[in-house]
Amino acid sequence: MRIALGVEYDGIAFAGWQSQRRARTVQETLEAALARVADHPVRVVCAGRTDAGVHATAQVVHFDTESVRPEHAWVLGTNSHLPADVAVRWARAVEPRFHARFAARRRRYRYVILNRDTRPALLRGRVWWVHRPLDAEPARAAAAYLVGEHDFTSFRALACQARHPVRTIHRLDVHRAGEFLFIDVSANAFLHHMVRNLAGVLAAIARGEHPPQWAREVLEARDRALGGVTAPAAGLYLVQVEYPETFGLDCGVRLPALGGREA
Repeated sequence: MRIALGVEYDGIAFAGWQSQRRARTVQETLEAALARVADHPVRVVCAGRTDAGVHATAQVVHFDTESVRPEHAWVLGTNSHLPADVAVRWARAVEPRFHARFAARRRRYRYVILNRDTRPALLRGRVWWVHRPLDAEPARAAAAYLVGEHDFTSFRALACQARHPVRTIHRLDVHRAGEFLFIDVSANAFLHHMVRNLAGVLAAIARGEHPPQWAREVLEARDRALGGVTAPAAGLYLVQVEYPETFGLDCGVRLPALGGREA
C-alpha cells in the first residue's frame, strides 16, 4: 500500500529536509514517527527538499507499507510521536504510480519580508527583516522578466546538483500588505536556492539599487556572481504542490493572513 501525507513544519531547528549524519532533519524525524505507527522501518519521499531554516505548510510525501491502518490513524498516531515543530495534516491511500516528487506538476513557494525599522521578536526566524524601505512596484515589474521557461543559471546555488538549469516559472508576483512584502512564485521545479536568489534580486530592485530591467540582465548573463545576495532561509515557505486531478489530492495550505493577505 502506498500512502501520501501532507506535512507542515517549522524549519528553524532543522538542518533541512534530507537526512544527514549527526544533524536533526525533518525526514528522519518523520520517518521515526511513522515507523512507530507502521511497526516497521519507513522511508519517505518528498515533493521538495527544503534547506535548513525553510518552512512548509504543504509538503507532500509518500511511503510504502504493508501495515493496514485507517487514514486518521496515520495522522493522529504519527503526530503523537512527532515533536511540536512537525505535524501531519492529512493522509490518503494512493495508487502505486503516485510519486510525491515525480508526479508533481507545480510547486509554489511564498517568501515573506518584514519591512520596518525595528527587528521582529515573535517572527524571528520566520521572515526576512529588511529595515530599508521597499517599493513593491519596481519589483513587480522586474518579476515579469523572469516568468516563462528560462536558463536560471544566475539564480542557482554554485553547489546545485541539478542536471540542467532550465525551469519554467508559471507565476511570480510581488505585493505589499502593511509591513509585509510577499513574493509568490510557482514553477514546474526549482533549482537549489533558486527562490531565495530570486528574492534577493527582487529585494535589491525594491530598495532602488537597480532598475527593473536588471532582473533580465541577471537572467541573461547566466552568471551567479552577478545575481546579488541569497535571501535568508527564514522567510521561505513551501505552500502548495500541484498534482494531476486523477490523484484526487488538494495539496495547498494557506499561510496565516500576515498583513491581511493569505498565501
